[in-house]
Amino acid sequence: MARMLPKKDVVIMGLGWTGSVLGEQLTAAGLNVVAIERGPWRDTATDFNVGYMQDELRYAIRKDLFLSPSIEAMTMRNSLAQTALPMRDYGSFLPGHGVGGAGVHWNGHTWRFWESDFQIKTHLTQRYGAAKLKNLQLQDWGPTWSEIEPSFDKFEYLCGVSGKAGNLKGQTQPGGNPFESARSREYPNPPMRMPYASTLFGEKMKEMGYHPFPLPSSNMSQSYVNSLGVRMGECSYCGFCERFACGNYSKASAQTTILPVLMKKPNFELRTESEVLKINLRRDGKTAKSVTYIDRDGHEFEQPGDLIILCGYGLMNVRMLLLSGIGKPYDPKTGEGVVGRNYCYQTGGGGAQLIFKDRQFNPFIGSGALGMALHDFNGDAFDHSKLDFVGGSGIACGQSNGRPIASRPTPPGTPRWGAQWKKATGETYGRVLGIGGQGSSYAVRENYLDLDPTYKDRHGRPLLRITFDFPDNDTRMQNYVTGQIAKIAKAMNPSSMTVGQARKGWNAVPYQSTHNTGGAIMGADPTRSALNRYLQSWDVSNLFVTGASAFPQNAGMNPTGTVAALAFWAAEAIRERYLKHPGPLVPA
Repeated sequence: MARMLPKKDVVIMGLGWTGSVLGEQLTAAGLNVVAIERGPWRDTATDFNVGYMQDELRYAIRKDLFLSPSIEAMTMRNSLAQTALPMRDYGSFLPGHGVGGAGVHWNGHTWRFWESDFQIKTHLTQRYGAAKLKNLQLQDWGPTWSEIEPSFDKFEYLCGVSGKAGNLKGQTQPGGNPFESARSREYPNPPMRMPYASTLFGEKMKEMGYHPFPLPSSNMSQSYVNSLGVRMGECSYCGFCERFACGNYSKASAQTTILPVLMKKPNFELRTESEVLKINLRRDGKTAKSVTYIDRDGHEFEQPGDLIILCGYGLMNVRMLLLSGIGKPYDPKTGEGVVGRNYCYQTGGGGAQLIFKDRQFNPFIGSGALGMALHDFNGDAFDHSKLDFVGGSGIACGQSNGRPIASRPTPPGTPRWGAQWKKATGETYGRVLGIGGQGSSYAVRENYLDLDPTYKDRHGRPLLRITFDFPDNDTRMQNYVTGQIAKIAKAMNPSSMTVGQARKGWNAVPYQSTHNTGGAIMGADPTRSALNRYLQSWDVSNLFVTGASAFPQNAGMNPTGTVAALAFWAAEAIRERYLKHPGPLVPA
């Protein structure tokens, strides 16, 4: 029997980026908030100290900061015809574990999705006709650009994003991304200092008539005091960002931006190493009354709350809805149901490795979101009328690290071990320039999430089952963009080069991207979305669900900036609308 606890105004599951944003915003509104976090407490000074943080073996190879399948595993398959099997280790994507979540080990790429992304079905149908979207399950998000833009601005000034505006109040700005949607003001910090490789790439792109710009980066280009009064330090370009926390207070995370303020508030409480097992509904089935959770000692508690907010990693949010019986589970055979619908990923596989025998790039001077990019082939920035796909991909030349274990590029044909490999890796290290493409991922009927009928977790609950393969539309798109990358690579005149290709057959073993989206999507139609435009459950009015699980599809950009903007958007809706008139914010 679970022990009943005193009621709180707000109960939050998970204290990563979105949980921290919601916690700070709602405590500022005077509410008593408790956050229940499955993982341990993590803090910069005690857990990410510069004396030991730059340990590639511990953090990048042995994955010290990441979720272990022994705590929560998932099963995967590529199609309904297959039997899903458990992923014995997380490889394709790496969920975080502990306070800060995946926002601890991210690189810091901080994009804004475009206005057309939020109205993607309407936009593409009006431009190309409905037949162009055959076999795709695209949906508009709900909010307009003018509504959501202030939330992007709030997150950028919280993080101290380093970048250069390309569209300021509708006016194109030199040096920025001319394809971005209009922003109300410049980035809070200037761009990062570009490494040699990215500089060469940018110069060649200008020669070819493209529009290169510096990556928007939550790595600090200079010291910065954020919108909550928290001071952050200038990036030292140490090359230990992705898969690592930052010991220099130079990469934005919950620990370096929000928690120094939130943890001091008397109306905020954090319970770590406590796992939410389910959401409990009242008898009417239309409101939530509490969550049940278990602590590190195995004791079970019931925490009542007037408002329940799911702020876990997107996949965990979807599983919690399914385990709690909230929302109709999606059925790919009929296309009916909402929870588990429109699971998407990030389309990669196309990129180029260029080797220059006469150039040295010093790759160990790096940062997570350091480089030059172009969006000439992203989204709908280019005409798709005569192409057999929609969507697009960002192209970038970045320099994140040159760490000794994993950074061992060699020319094609080099043996994988032995004297020849040793000679080649010594000669090639520091002489490689990479050009990558990160493509959109559009929803199709057969890609979805549900509960596995066979495998269970340590608490006896069904595991989440992922059914996914790269849609034909997306592989065609990425291979088209790869063709453009090959042209760019050839124009840079390397000594040798290799170019990859996107392929069907998603493999859960090699790392690809921790950009899992969809499954509890937002929208205007309760028969096609689990959440309304404010991220409020259509079925349970005092339940809000944040995170990338709300994305109806994924754009050709990293999702974190949009995830956080939606958290601010939901917080505003709760403060300005829900608290004044509790209940559904949008009629079903």
